[in-house]
Amino acid sequence: MSNPSPLAPGSTLEKRYRIIRELGRGGFGRTYLAEDTNRYGEQCVLKEFSPVVHSPKAAELFDRESSMLYSLQHPQIPRFRELLRTDIGGSQALFLVQDYIPGQTYEEILISRQQQGKNFSEAEVTQILFQLLPVLEYIHSKNLIHRDISPDNIIQHDADKLPFLIDFGSVKQIAASALFQSKGQSDTAIGKQGYSPMEQMRQGKVSPASDLYALAVTALVLLTGKKPQKLYDVNQKTWDWRDRVSVSQNLGMVLDRMLADRSGDRYQSAKEVREALKDPKLSQIGSIISQMVTMNFVGRPFKNTTQTPTSNHTPVNQNPQIVKNTNILKLIPWKTVASLSVVLLPGVLAFGAVKSGFTLPKLPELPKFPELPQFPTNTSLDAEIARQEKIGKRRKNLNIDPDIFYQKVDELFYNKYPELQGRTLTDKPEDAEIRQKWCEVAEDFLDNLEKGGQL
Repeated sequence: MSNPSPLAPGSTLEKRYRIIRELGRGGFGRTYLAEDTNRYGEQCVLKEFSPVVHSPKAAELFDRESSMLYSLQHPQIPRFRELLRTDIGGSQALFLVQDYIPGQTYEEILISRQQQGKNFSEAEVTQILFQLLPVLEYIHSKNLIHRDISPDNIIQHDADKLPFLIDFGSVKQIAASALFQSKGQSDTAIGKQGYSPMEQMRQGKVSPASDLYALAVTALVLLTGKKPQKLYDVNQKTWDWRDRVSVSQNLGMVLDRMLADRSGDRYQSAKEVREALKDPKLSQIGSIISQMVTMNFVGRPFKNTTQTPTSNHTPVNQNPQIVKNTNILKLIPWKTVASLSVVLLPGVLAFGAVKSGFTLPKLPELPKFPELPQFPTNTSLDAEIARQEKIGKRRKNLNIDPDIFYQKVDELFYNKYPELQGRTLTDKPEDAEIRQKWCEVAEDFLDNLEKGGQL
């Protein structure tokens, strides 16, 4: 049974969470902004699930799902704190407690822009895709599906302007199923009409492809300013959006495939979408990295020989040489010195250092590499490598996963220097200043973390 009235501002749950105000309400209860008095007044969100179904099965499902959410550690997902069971007015209540993300939802931003006669540009939407696809790749790797992606479930953080994915639908699905079992009310599949694909809304079937579908619909809404119902032809079961906005051929093809009616016709992973969105001239970098032997990387190592910068954002400290007859980007290490190169791709910053003395494996399908001249030791380069080694050690001392740390630094770097999107840097002296800027961003971030800041 739902609470008869909202929690009053100033009231406290479990002698810990002091209610500031109500943020909104939905089909399962209200959402509140609160202060965590055990954490020096740190703000958090309490999402109520009411009515609470008193059944061992429901409790088991809630506990299992909340434990999976608790395991999520990503800089663009609000940190899950606890599943709070408490007594309110003699009735049991259940709250999901998460970090509060200050900012506007993309739906709110779109409404504000439309008042000025504007929508999101292709460049902006492409950037949002590049920023969110790694988040989806991460949660899908944890065998979780978001289920409820839409502009109002993505928040642009006030501080760094990064999109945060909020309001996972998996817990709401448990609440809906429990309510159905308890009271016989409609067991509605969780999702948002127009955004979620038919197999999810009608049959409750979800997969990474269903999240990618919802993300593509979100992209169309931001581009056109139109609701999904205005863009989808129910009779033809097709998306009619091409005459509403003009986009590049590549983005259009990617969105169309993400929006395929049949789940099997869509991209099956966020990684596939990221690779399809890249500049074709640079999209082959992952294939050559996967053929390299494991090397002694400093700070941000490959976990195995099949991982690529597209998933780890791992910097490669080698000079790129284009092998024209294979049409792929080759990475050839110098024989006697450590060299440094930075490749800036849209949404990806690759940066790092590799010590000398490593060679590539023999690849029969590739031509033999020519011998490269030896160069004297570069003391300034040695200083750069030492600086990166120190960054890696500080990150390790804080016990931060390298994937998460470097992805966050990359995002902070791009937000601070958006003009460097798509720029390719080399180890030449004229690029030293920009390489130093990346290190400065990493060091500032570490300074903040060492002072107790949030990841």
